[in-house]
Amino acid sequence: MLPLPGLILAAAIVLLIAGFSFYTRTRGAVWRVSAAVLLLLLLLRPALVSELREPLKDVVVLAIDESPSTEVADRDAEIAAELERLKQRLGDYAKTLEIKEVRFRHGSIAEAGDGTKLFTGLQEAIGSVPRGQLAGAILLSDGQIHDIPESLRPDALAAPVHVRLAGRSDMRDRRLIVKNAPAYGIVGSTVSFTVRVEDTDANSGIPAQLIVRKDGRQISQRNVAVGRDTTISVEIDHGGNSVIEFSVDRGPDELTIENNRAVLSVNGVRDRLRVLLVSGEPHPGERTWRNLLKSDPSVDLVHFTILRPPEKQDGTPINEISLISFPTRELFEVKLKEFDLVIFDRYRRRGVLPPVYLQNIVDYVRDGGALLEAVGPSYAGPFSIYRTPLGKLLPGAPTGKLIDKPFRPQVTDLGQRHPVTANLPGTRGEEAPTWGRWLRQIDIELARGNVLMSGADTKPLLVLDRFHEGRVAQFNSDHIWLWARGFEGGGPQAELLRRLAHWLMKEPDLEEDDLRATFDGQNLKIEHRSLEKKDKVEIELTDPVGETRKLQLGESKGGRSTHEVRVDRPGLYTIRQGDKTVLSAVGALNPKEFADLRSTEGVLRPVTETSGGSLTWIAGDGPVDIRRVRPDRRAAGSDWIGLRRNDGYIVTGVDRVSLMPPLLALLLVAGLVALAWKQEAD
Repeated sequence: MLPLPGLILAAAIVLLIAGFSFYTRTRGAVWRVSAAVLLLLLLLRPALVSELREPLKDVVVLAIDESPSTEVADRDAEIAAELERLKQRLGDYAKTLEIKEVRFRHGSIAEAGDGTKLFTGLQEAIGSVPRGQLAGAILLSDGQIHDIPESLRPDALAAPVHVRLAGRSDMRDRRLIVKNAPAYGIVGSTVSFTVRVEDTDANSGIPAQLIVRKDGRQISQRNVAVGRDTTISVEIDHGGNSVIEFSVDRGPDELTIENNRAVLSVNGVRDRLRVLLVSGEPHPGERTWRNLLKSDPSVDLVHFTILRPPEKQDGTPINEISLISFPTRELFEVKLKEFDLVIFDRYRRRGVLPPVYLQNIVDYVRDGGALLEAVGPSYAGPFSIYRTPLGKLLPGAPTGKLIDKPFRPQVTDLGQRHPVTANLPGTRGEEAPTWGRWLRQIDIELARGNVLMSGADTKPLLVLDRFHEGRVAQFNSDHIWLWARGFEGGGPQAELLRRLAHWLMKEPDLEEDDLRATFDGQNLKIEHRSLEKKDKVEIELTDPVGETRKLQLGESKGGRSTHEVRVDRPGLYTIRQGDKTVLSAVGALNPKEFADLRSTEGVLRPVTETSGGSLTWIAGDGPVDIRRVRPDRRAAGSDWIGLRRNDGYIVTGVDRVSLMPPLLALLLVAGLVALAWKQEAD
């Protein structure tokens, strides 16, 4: 009832008075000292205190590995059966033991590249349990866990960790490892890959059969030595992604062929684009073509302008007709196939190029080359280039008419679906574009091809066509330079000509009839592009294990139909639509999850030894019993695993019984004082 210093001071005073009284033999001193001591005891308030306790349950952490590697050889079923058996046995301790489950599965295919990270989840679960309640942990896995630190402190887990392994210790497996793979390659050149075939318990030097496929087609088959690096060269023959697949045959008594194959994508890029531009005569639009091509640092441009026709006779020496002689034979016979694109700008028959060289251009396009013809007024006259062997290539025949009136170029309905002209800057859906007008157009009679843009009186302005293996584009006006000069606001001449040139050179992104698939880490996005209007597009999707399902793609704006599919297995997916087939590589190049699919105890053995737990095989060692042990006892035996019994509790209340009731103490003090007074009074 008083602060402790006050009680100590009072006791000291009582002690001094008692000593003085006994020393002087004062009468009644015993009773007075007794009254003072009793009063001090009353101020101390002595009592009997008893706690009301509630026992706490201990917690056992069950960590279950559900990664894809456990699906091999039915190890996932083995883990599920063992989990059910452990839960039944732990149910016998339900009054004193609580189960906390931790499961690991990959949320996406991209996570498979980092392997199984079950140990992190196990540590987090253990850390969330008070140490006074942690009984231990039981981990069910195939042993392929990839986030265990190199060194473990003894106090890192704070409880015994017991591991139950699925599978067998004598499993054999062959695997293919890609050690070096380029991300891109130059079109027309080769790229090199370094691969290695490893086989468990196989002697180095035993050959294995390696098959290489590109875009679904087998390109080579060879025997390679197991355990040694092998270099494979593959030619990149087109731009965009090339799917390269390596596969090795099944080994003896092999666990799975899941890791016998590796699939990757190599992006084909062009080193330098070589363009030959031949201008038939000087005109304002000539610089537009030149500036466009020269502004791209990846383009090598060879440009010739015919300033003077050879039939002109004015006495000028032949060696002074041009700064250099026109290398017709070198350009149109010797090195013609080295060019990616040939452009004729307002060219007309003048005898500069003999018919045999023009026929070479026809053969060049037939074999896969590209030709762009920008016609001028001469196209409608008797010296038209159409009246040469090039007429076989051009999709529009001249009618002999020139349309000399202003018009604004329009994108046709077909052009709205074609990647060359779809969504050009300045287009506003079905409304007229905000481009400047052109002032002249050459009338043609369309023989074949696709009209992407129309001009005056809806006449064909831009026509694209395929000629055997090559491609041809025809511009029926020479006034695109008005856009470059900003006439009436100009137009998207740079973007249009860039797309046109890339389509002619067969860039995959500008294919008008195309099927492609891309992987974004979780979903496979399938896109179908077509010039034909279709309400629905049906495709077939085949996953890496050969299962096929049909999907329907709804058409969206611009002739594109898209669909996203959630995929949960890495590997090579095949998408088919009609006669089109596209391959898509999904997942990491060498995912840790599939690097080694054998069950192993080597990874988790340090964990059990550091924590004082045990490691046993579900099938090989048989079932184990569960016992509750004291924290200072051994936590594992040959056929049992131990979980700590911590006997923890919390105090829910306190009962207090006073040993000196105040009224009784007051009567006693008063009685003792009265006795002391009476004795002193006698």
